[in-house]
Formats: sequence, structure tokens, C-alpha cells
Amino acid sequence: MNSKNQVSFNRMDEGSVEDYALLHSLETDYVRGLPYRIINALLRLDDTLGGYKVTRLQHSLQSATRAEADGADIELIVAALIHDIGDELAPENHSQMAASIIRPYVRAEVTWILEMHGVLQYKYYGDKVGLNPDERERWRGHQWFDRCEQFCRDWDQLSFDPEYESKSLAHFTPMVTKIFTRPAFDPAILKETF
Repeated sequence: MNSKNQVSFNRMDEGSVEDYALLHSLETDYVRGLPYRIINALLRLDDTLGGYKVTRLQHSLQSATRAEADGADIELIVAALIHDIGDELAPENHSQMAASIIRPYVRAEVTWILEMHGVLQYKYYGDKVGLNPDERERWRGHQWFDRCEQFCRDWDQLSFDPEYESKSLAHFTPMVTKIFTRPAFDPAILKETF
């Protein structure tokens, strides 16, 4: 029994043009909901990984608020907001997960910063947990190293302060929507330069 909203095949190689047109239509609708899923994932950070004086959501809001206060552009502000979004599902490689999520929608520099922020953060705590605080040095000289260092120094590692007045998630929601409704992998946005 087939539904109008379901493909006819059991194997991908048996799919028809109509099947794949249906899937494309459904996927397009699903992709439009990405900003809402990002916001929901951020909300879940309010109830993860205890021990800090602030929740992971509060940490994320502080980081984004600091980025905005420093005059960062929308791509970096949203990156600061979602930089730890991978903590829930990828605690050992949260940086790479955050980078993968944002990669289709921002310039390569922002993706690199998110991907590398976990390693550059070792400077602030690595010696206390058996990690090399100088691990970052192998990337010194990379064209975006200094920007990632700033991200870590000025926004990420400072943002565990329960007294800091962050802007609300509602404040950042239009920015999240703007970034995550861009055309994916638009060459005019990505500006790949290495």
C-alpha cells in the first residue's frame, strides 16, 4: 500500500523520477525548519553537563553577547552562539559537529574557527587535565589562527560568569534564522580561500 506522501521503492536504485521529486519536495520543506531545530538544540543546552556556574545555554548566550558587543558580524555572532551545540551528542568532538552544522551557510573562516576552537581552548585549562596547552601552536601561522584565538580568548573562555548579563535567545533568534535560511553552499557566501 502506497501513500501519496511516500515513495514506491524499497531500494534506492528502484526509485522513479516521481519518487525522487517527492523526496526533494519533502526535504526542501524540512530544511526550512532548520532554524527552529537549532533553537531547540540550544534550549536543550540548558539542561546538560553540570558542574559549571552557568548552563551550557547561558555560556552560549554569553559568548554570543560578547561577540556582538565586540562588533563581530552576524556569522561570528551565530557561531559564538552555537559553538557548543555539539556537547549533547558529540562531547568528544563538539567543535567539529558545530562546524559541520554551520559550514553550508557561512564563510570558510567561521567554519575553521568553530572547528578549531576546542583545541585552541586547551591554552586555558589543558595543563590542569593532562592536555597540552600548546597544542594550538601547530596551527599558528594559519590565516585564521588569530581570529580563532580571539574567539577563544575574548568570547568563549570568559563566558562562565553567572553575573554577566547576556542577551536572550529571542534576541539572537532572527540572526539564527537569517544564517540558517541562506542558500546552502552559496559560493558568494562561502568565499573559500586557503
